[in-house]
Amino acid sequence: MDLFGHLALGFGVAMTPINLLYALIGCLLGTLIGVLPGIGPVATIAMLLPITYALPPVSALIMLAGIYYGAQYGGSTTSILVNLPGEASSAVTCLDGYKMARKGRAGAALTIAALGSFFAGCVGTLLLAGFAAPMTELALKFGPAEYFSLMILGLIGAVVLAHGSLLKAITMIVLGLLLGIVGTDVNSGMARFSFGIPELTDGIGTAVVAMGLFGFAEILVNLERKSEHDVLHQKISSLMPNREEIRRSIPASIRGTVIGSMLGILPGGGALLASFAAYGLEKKVSKRPQEFGTGAVEGVAGPESANNAAAQTSFIPLLTLGIPPNAVMALMVGAMTIHNIQPGPQVMTSNPALFWGLIASMWIGNLMLVVLNLPLIWIWIKLLTVPYRLLYPAILLFCCIGVYSLSNSTFDVYQTAVFGFLGYIFIKLECEPAPLILGFVLGPLMEENLRRAMLLSRGDPTVFFTRPLSLVMLLLAGFLLLLIVAPQFRKTREEAFAEGET
Repeated sequence: MDLFGHLALGFGVAMTPINLLYALIGCLLGTLIGVLPGIGPVATIAMLLPITYALPPVSALIMLAGIYYGAQYGGSTTSILVNLPGEASSAVTCLDGYKMARKGRAGAALTIAALGSFFAGCVGTLLLAGFAAPMTELALKFGPAEYFSLMILGLIGAVVLAHGSLLKAITMIVLGLLLGIVGTDVNSGMARFSFGIPELTDGIGTAVVAMGLFGFAEILVNLERKSEHDVLHQKISSLMPNREEIRRSIPASIRGTVIGSMLGILPGGGALLASFAAYGLEKKVSKRPQEFGTGAVEGVAGPESANNAAAQTSFIPLLTLGIPPNAVMALMVGAMTIHNIQPGPQVMTSNPALFWGLIASMWIGNLMLVVLNLPLIWIWIKLLTVPYRLLYPAILLFCCIGVYSLSNSTFDVYQTAVFGFLGYIFIKLECEPAPLILGFVLGPLMEENLRRAMLLSRGDPTVFFTRPLSLVMLLLAGFLLLLIVAPQFRKTREEAFAEGET
């Protein structure tokens, strides 16, 4: 079946009433958590993982995907109108979006952000559809040695692109790998690191770790903060940008889409890295760099296009190779595992309706988000008046019910509370928890492929260097390691993150 035949199958699945409903729910929730600062897509997807157990697999994944790319749309709303990023990847939009709003161009800024996001999202989804088949064919040639080397490359890439200290990022990945091997050894049947606790012999659940580190921890941290939002109260008279704004935003959106599409595939970086990179590029190529920070329309169009393109293309390594490039995709692996679906190249051949239905739903979801983000803009802004002291206890209760419903075990709730406390400590110590969840998800897969490779080679470790694909990936991983220890690279990396923070 050719690409058009696959897409026809996908749209046939995505256009069913039940899947359209869950796409709409995902987009609504994504926009909501993008608008509300402090609740990111990782925390929301972690909370909803238990609920997806009762849904059909295609509907569950369509809803979770909608939450992820919907959050990129919603985050621009508060960045422009409140000068407060609802989602981390929208932080750079505050620099010029809010200044445009103060100049009376809030409607134009919102429209440019929404249309740029729509264009980038459609292009990113088109790339996903186009690269799916060849990437899957390549992945089918992978053996255990290649998968192990690919996961090593992915984890080292996540360290390089992780925000903050390199040492802390490495520590978090190692901790995630250790947590991932808790449970029963498949080969020997012996319990590992269970410390005599029967509940730990089945391992630690992905939903438990994710909900604790991202859900509970975020609630604890945000309850400490006093949030006083300077909401833009002036009425938005028109949503239409003028001719000059359109002329300047089109090339910026195209450049942002290109950057986001490339960086979205990389491990660790995703939408956040793409938005900062796009802003830096726009500032460098602009004939009026002095306008950036004072209301330059390119400073809205470029980053917003980049983070949405990255959100779409980050599905490429997940769906074709089974390797999650960021924390959200790691949770998508958890959702697929709940439904007994092994992410990777076999999904396209064994379950084409799910594979192409998810891709087709992204086009539909992007169209839904344009409708949700422009005509309903004041509904989302009204939500910012809800006091956080009322919002967070409800989220905490929802988390506890969700965790308990997984296996009707209070022990899971206690585990989540422990990980929530650990996540709070990590945030205080400025340790990013995203590398931990990547290590946690990839750890068991790495161990399984390492054992298979060693069994097939009868214990010969050179198998990782004698197979061409495996050797190439290990050489790339070695090159990244050399970059990590190079003083000049570390200095450049720290300056780049410092510029992003400012």
